[in-house]
Amino acid sequence: MTAAGPTDTAGLLRAATARLAEAGVPSPGADARVLLAHVRGLALGALTLAAEPTAEESRRFDELVARRAAREPLQHLTGTAAFRHVELAVGPGVFVPRPETELLAGWAVDRAREVAATGGTPVAVDLCTGSGAVALSLVSEVPDARVHAVELDESAHGWASRNLAGSGADLRWGDMADAFPDLDGAVDVVVGNPPYIPLTAFESVAPEVRDHDPALALWSGDDGLDAMRVLERVAARLLRLGGWVGAEHADAQAASAPAVFSQAGCWTDVRDHVDLAGRARFVTARLTHTP
Repeated sequence: MTAAGPTDTAGLLRAATARLAEAGVPSPGADARVLLAHVRGLALGALTLAAEPTAEESRRFDELVARRAAREPLQHLTGTAAFRHVELAVGPGVFVPRPETELLAGWAVDRAREVAATGGTPVAVDLCTGSGAVALSLVSEVPDARVHAVELDESAHGWASRNLAGSGADLRWGDMADAFPDLDGAVDVVVGNPPYIPLTAFESVAPEVRDHDPALALWSGDDGLDAMRVLERVAARLLRLGGWVGAEHADAQAASAPAVFSQAGCWTDVRDHVDLAGRARFVTARLTHTP
């Protein structure tokens, strides 16, 4: 795709799709359409109905396709990521929320709604909030909930602050290990998407993740469960008896992640959940007694 290349919508999309496919991008056609719609300020469905792109729009599209072919995350190029019912600002320095995590967020929303249905005011904590995706979903979908979130990475905290501004969520900067001492024993739902990639898996991680997502959001010791162990201890400290915790993990950790909770001795109803593709995705448990 050059100045002498195609200038019509169909031609631009064909050339971009071929270029992205050659670069190994997993969804070249869909990404090409998203980028062209972004450049043109159109909804995806309007691409084929709109007038042909201008020379300037074609030039900007070509630049974005080149960056995507270099495996820069699609969401960094558009500056936004859709998550459940909200849209988040994202970019360099923050983990891009994945569709798989929407299921964990939905589980947390359901637990908070159960508390609200009994006349209570749900208290929820989002550990390792990243962009603030789960926290924003909770405060948006359960308006009566008191939502708290914490993030250690300074850059990611800045993105979360932007996304949660005006939402009423309590966002703090710090390590989840000692976060929210003022909430000990008073929380109904703890949810988290901690880092869970083993250090030994570096070469197998997609370039979009390995080269662009913050290291603090990715790596977690030799078995990928160092942060999960911390999350388990923090959840046991924060939750009231009968409160719930939910945490995302890698599909290879279908047995080892739940074992972190089962072996702690203070949890019941330890259960693993699969994502829409049938892959093991997150573990949930209920606190039965304080550790």
